[in-house]
Amino acid sequence: MDNVIQKLVKKFGTNDPFEIAKGLNIIIVYKNMGKTTRGIYFRKLRRRFIVINSELSEEWQKVVCAHELGHDRLHPGLGRFWLDENTFFNTGKYERQANTFAVKLLTYTTNQYIDEPLDRFLLRCGVPHEIHKLFL
Repeated sequence: MDNVIQKLVKKFGTNDPFEIAKGLNIIIVYKNMGKTTRGIYFRKLRRRFIVINSELSEEWQKVVCAHELGHDRLHPGLGRFWLDENTFFNTGKYERQANTFAVKLLTYTTNQYIDEPLDRFLLRCGVPHEIHKLFL
């Protein structure tokens, strides 16, 4: 996973998931998806799509884009939904990997300051508090 992220950042000169998705010709669509679905990744007719819940904050939209980009890079051929934890669906191995990918991508180009608390570092990188546990 780290190698995949390193290659993406080197190729596109950024860790911004929107820029990387654009460079990979992944179509990003925004749609109101209700309260339990944050995003979807799928392929149709050789095209790749990331659908992001339009009701999310910009910060969360960036995280969801990074998460769905993780599915594209780590799980080719599999479509996945990012469901909130209050649903009855088991997030499973693929969702955990995509979550970890998102956090690692968003923090990749930023160094933690000496004596900077991890929470502050992650917030500075745009990682919402709710998913800080993934970085540990």
